Amino acid sequence: MPAPLLSSAFRPFYFLGALYAVLLTVAWLGAYLGAWDVPSVGTPLRLWHGHEMLFGFAAAIVTGIVLTALPSWAGTEEIRGKRLALLVILWLAGRLAFWAAPWLPPLAPALVDILLFPAAFLMLAPQLARASNRLYLLLLPILLALAAANGVYHAGILAAHTHLAGLGLRGALYAIIVLYVLKGGVLTPIFTGNALREKGRGQQAPFNVELEMLAAGVVLLLAALDLAGARPLWIGLAALACAIVHAARAARWQGWRLHDVPLVFVMHLGFAWLIFAFALKAAAELAGLVPEAAWVHAFTIGSLGLMMLGLMTRVSLRHTGRPLVVPASMKLAYGMMFAAALLRLAATVHGLGDWAIALAAVLWGLTFLVYFTVFGAMLVRPSLPRSGGVD
Repeated sequence: MPAPLLSSAFRPFYFLGALYAVLLTVAWLGAYLGAWDVPSVGTPLRLWHGHEMLFGFAAAIVTGIVLTALPSWAGTEEIRGKRLALLVILWLAGRLAFWAAPWLPPLAPALVDILLFPAAFLMLAPQLARASNRLYLLLLPILLALAAANGVYHAGILAAHTHLAGLGLRGALYAIIVLYVLKGGVLTPIFTGNALREKGRGQQAPFNVELEMLAAGVVLLLAALDLAGARPLWIGLAALACAIVHAARAARWQGWRLHDVPLVFVMHLGFAWLIFAFALKAAAELAGLVPEAAWVHAFTIGSLGLMMLGLMTRVSLRHTGRPLVVPASMKLAYGMMFAAALLRLAATVHGLGDWAIALAAVLWGLTFLVYFTVFGAMLVRPSLPRSGGVD
C-alpha cells in the first residue's frame, strides 16, 4: 500500500497547492510593493504572477480535484503510489525550473514546466476510453489545451513577445473555465439535490441536456472569439450570452434554499461570481464601463477561489473519513475569499490604490493558510474508517 500522502491525488496536491498559494502571495506582494524582485528573466511581473497562479497553484488544486473525483464518478482506477508520485515530481520540477530560470539554459524551464498535463493525459486517456460515460472524454482535450497554452506562454517568453505569452495565459484561463463549467455543473446540482432532500426543501433540478450543451457552447464561443482577437462587439455579445445562459442554469439549482449549508452554498456563490465575471466581460467589451482585468479577477478570486475552497474542504473531510461538518475557521476562510474578491474588484474598477490590492492579496493567501492549518496534518495521515457514498 502507498504511504498516506500518495494514496489519493488530493493529498499531495492540496498540501503543496495550499503551501504554494501562501508562498506566491508573499513573493508577488513583495515584488509588487518593490521590496524585492522575483527571478523572472525579464518577464513582466504580471505575466510571472499569472503563470504561477494558473500553472503553479491552480494546476495543483485542479489536478487534485479531478484525479480524486474520477474513480467515484467515472469508475476509473485511482492514480496513486508511483504514478501519483511521478505527477507530483513533475509539478515540483516545473516550479523549481520556473523559479531557477535565470540560472538555467533558456529552453530548460519551458521543457520541464510543460510536462505535467501531457503526463496526466497519458495516464487518463486509456482509463477514460473505457469509461461507460463517454462525456468524461471531454477532460482529455482540456488537458491538451492547458498543455498547449503553457507552451504558447513559454514560446512568448523565449521570443520576448509579451502579447503571445499573455495569449497563452488567457487560453489557460478559458480551459479552466470550461472545466469549471463542466465539472462544477455536475457536482453543484447533485450536492444541492442531496442537501435539499436531506433538509426537506425540495428535489434536485432535472438534468437538461440542451441547456448543459448550450452552457458549455457559449463559453467555447467566447473563448474562440476572445483568443482570435475578434471585434469587441462580438466578444461582448458572447460574454453577455454566457452571463444569461449561466444565470438561467444556476437558477434551476435553487442554491438560495441552502444558505445554511456552507459546503453547498459556497459552490453556488462560486457560480454567482462566474455569472458576474461574464457580465463584467460584457460590460468591458461592449461599453468600456470597467477595465478588462475586472472579469479576470472576478473569476479567479471570487468564482474559482470559492469553488476550490468548497471542494477542497468537502474532499478533505470526506476522503479522510470525517463527517461533512465545516470547521468554523473554514467558514471564516470562505468569507475572507469573498471579501478578497470584492476588494480586488473594487481596486480594479475604482482605482483604490496599492493598499487595496495588497490587502486583497493578503486575504486570498490567508484563506489557504487557514486551509493548510486545518487540514494539513489530515492530508499526511491515514484516513479514518468511512462509509461509502458518492464524492
